[in-house]
Amino acid sequence: MELISYSSFAVRLVNSEEPERGADSLTSVEAVRELFGESAKAARRATEADIARLRGVRARLRAVFTAAGEGDERRAVDLLNALLLEYPASPQISGHDFLDDEGRPRWHLHLAEHSTNAAAAYAAIACMGLAVRLTDGGVDRLGVCSAAPCRNAFVDTSTNTSRRYCSERCATRANVAAYRARKRRERAGAEPRPAP
Repeated sequence: MELISYSSFAVRLVNSEEPERGADSLTSVEAVRELFGESAKAARRATEADIARLRGVRARLRAVFTAAGEGDERRAVDLLNALLLEYPASPQISGHDFLDDEGRPRWHLHLAEHSTNAAAAYAAIACMGLAVRLTDGGVDRLGVCSAAPCRNAFVDTSTNTSRRYCSERCATRANVAAYRARKRRERAGAEPRPAP
């Protein structure tokens, strides 16, 4: 697994809450375990305490995405650096499941899960992945969805760094709303005005 792909951990955690709608899916130990996906080693250590811990990390990661989306690169980097200091990651060379044409392992980096609790393990992976993504592609690759009321975080992987929405669904919804608003304005401008 490439380290850059670990940035999806940050996106998943931030998007476990929809603040504008008052929705939060991070409400149980099972929800904590689901965040990990295939990374089951640390997930098995999840407890009720990890819910509150991850909610705290989530708020701080949301601030990173928000600062980046607002163009405040320095603030985004400072916030992420603070998280990296608090939740250090340990890289580890691995060769599992990947063999080259000659049957030798294809060595690659993973982030080892040595943290004392599931939340710290998740935070270390998420923050390191986001840091690699940010330094590889730039702060402007991180954003928050522009479609109201959605405030989901996303990583822009487009070639021209033009993404404004977290998904096609939000982009379509925003475009339809803009089209309808334009049509309403056109109709309002075309209506005859009452005589004085």
